[in-house]
Amino acid sequence: MKIFLSVASFQPAYGGPARSVSRLALALAGLGIEVGVWAPDQSAADTGFLNGSEHVRRLTGGAAEALDGFGRPDVIHDNGIWLPHNHRLACLARKRGIPRVVSTRGMLEPWAMHHKRWKKRLAWWLYQKSDLRSAKCHHVTAELESGSLKRLGWPVPVCLIPNGVDLPPMETVIRPETSVRTALFVGRLYPVKGLPMLIEAWAALRPPGWRVRLVGPDEAGHRLELEELVRKAGLVDVFEFSGPLEGDALNRAYDEADLFILPSHTENFGMVVGEALARCLPVITTRGTPWELLVHEGCGWWVPVSADGIAAGLADATNRSGAELAAMGIAGRRVVQEHFSWDRIAREFADCYARMLGEKSAGYDRSIEIRKSQF
Repeated sequence: MKIFLSVASFQPAYGGPARSVSRLALALAGLGIEVGVWAPDQSAADTGFLNGSEHVRRLTGGAAEALDGFGRPDVIHDNGIWLPHNHRLACLARKRGIPRVVSTRGMLEPWAMHHKRWKKRLAWWLYQKSDLRSAKCHHVTAELESGSLKRLGWPVPVCLIPNGVDLPPMETVIRPETSVRTALFVGRLYPVKGLPMLIEAWAALRPPGWRVRLVGPDEAGHRLELEELVRKAGLVDVFEFSGPLEGDALNRAYDEADLFILPSHTENFGMVVGEALARCLPVITTRGTPWELLVHEGCGWWVPVSADGIAAGLADATNRSGAELAAMGIAGRRVVQEHFSWDRIAREFADCYARMLGEKSAGYDRSIEIRKSQF
């Protein structure tokens, strides 16, 4: 089987999709599947996310050139919608008769549709609606996103498979003893991430002995807006803007934290939540993300999308002892181990592709039937 995987960029600043698509490529290759990866910014050529593997082909050039260089794939799996390269791949797939999977990546959720809505409304009628209808399968990572697609009423199958999460060795995730505890955010500094709500919640609560660390790249100048909100709230000594971190520096940021916060308005998955849980961090996130299991599994808080909701979660979390937070973190790591291993996720995708092609599972042991999500 040959799979062509595409995403807008493999640059770390692109966030979760850059990491998850790279990791999926490696996991599929581990099953003996021939995989090619491509991004329109040519970042597949030098992304560090694929280092150490000789079994994934890094493709360059335009979309057609990359497909020609790879050789006819059995499936094109495109991650994302709206952008010109997504439309170009849809046209090429139709013209060449290649089945196409589209991972919508939360881009049809209400908040995302409202953001830059006039541009999206025009794109919807010009090409995006027909491009989605022509897909062989829509992939989503959570029930919430699946519902959004089903409401469109199209006869396109929806396959629900969450992202996988890497599990670091346990000895690397032991929390150091510190006099000031840290609540960590990792992600793009962008309006969808809900950071103004976090600042408002923190200003109302002001938990003693805690600080907030924001890790991630600025996007569209949002950092300046956040810094001004922090200044007005009198929280300059509490909030630290660390900029983007990668590799060991990012791992240390997780390991030096006591609590993880993702206050997003909407997320189709939220890779950073899984990564935080894997590193034994309890998590506060909103109901705009698909992480209800935090409550069911006793490893975090799933709160309303509001400053008040976030403040309520923070009030509970910051009043807990270090031992209580550590126990919740261990529970979270167990959840990742049981449900989100990349080997398991890759096998589900392999079955999805095989069923699309009308083949038997070819040794892959999972069905394309919509997975009963743990979310």
